[in-house]
Amino acid sequence: MQIYLFWGEDDFAMAQAVTSLRQTVLDPNWASFNYDKIIADSADAVVEGLDRALTPPFGTGSRFVWLANTTLTQQCSPELLAQFERTLPVMPPTTVLLLTSVKKPDSRLKSTKLIVQSAQVREFSPIPPWNDKELAQRVRQVAGEMNVKLTATAIELLAQSIGSDTRGLYSELEKLRLFAGNRSQPLNPEEVAALVHCHAQNTFQLADAIREGNTSAALDLLAGLTGRSEPGLRIVAGLTGKFRIWLWVKAMIQAGDRDDKIAQALDLGNPKRVYYFRQEVKNASLEKLQKSLPLLLDLEASLKRGREENSTLQTKVIELSSLFR
Repeated sequence: MQIYLFWGEDDFAMAQAVTSLRQTVLDPNWASFNYDKIIADSADAVVEGLDRALTPPFGTGSRFVWLANTTLTQQCSPELLAQFERTLPVMPPTTVLLLTSVKKPDSRLKSTKLIVQSAQVREFSPIPPWNDKELAQRVRQVAGEMNVKLTATAIELLAQSIGSDTRGLYSELEKLRLFAGNRSQPLNPEEVAALVHCHAQNTFQLADAIREGNTSAALDLLAGLTGRSEPGLRIVAGLTGKFRIWLWVKAMIQAGDRDDKIAQALDLGNPKRVYYFRQEVKNASLEKLQKSLPLLLDLEASLKRGREENSTLQTKVIELSSLFR
């Protein structure tokens, strides 16, 4: 018996891991007989998945049962917990059981404790955009998997350009792999910059222009992003993340907190990053930063309600940058 629990909001990275695990455990000749994906958002669906997990595989290889979108680690009735407790000890060693969830498991639940005791747990949460070290490490890891050779500076540039967009990282690295062909020399920053769209970097530049009250520059940067078909909700997510960090830093500065405490609150791998955040919020008032988040929330709600994207973004960018003048 092998149990895996994957959770987190990075759906692309999770999908890659699920595919890799499935290919590892299934015999391709018998995959159609031994693979079950069940949307396990109800007790009946979970019970169905557990029943299939008890079934020996056909032919060779293992049986792969995937309980997708499971709620077992957020809520679990006593009856379902009892069913789970009865099933796990008798599950055949030829079964691989995978549970996936967007939400973080609730460690207080008995069902979560039971699963964690037996499972290999992997988190798939997006890397915070300010965590340069982890972003660069992610680029280095995926580039190694795809056999794309990059200089250290090119890795940093790609990390800054892509940010936490895992799907975009794989797409851009595939482009770089095709460009490099069979060459043995690693790609340099100039070659990467010529081929890679700087989604995250330009979103952060847009945030900077808004914070500086530079409406003209902000609209130009917005036009560049939308011109490359950057989704509006992704732009809003990047802006919201940056303004939330600035608000947090400014509030802690005014409270007299030291850099090490600010770094701990922001979960920064490199506390020296606090210095740069201090410089960015030096001329921004706490009151204006507080007012920016409701405006961004309103923008997100408008886009989700189906308002015309370009005009809605432009209007709110003008409103936000005017706030900081």
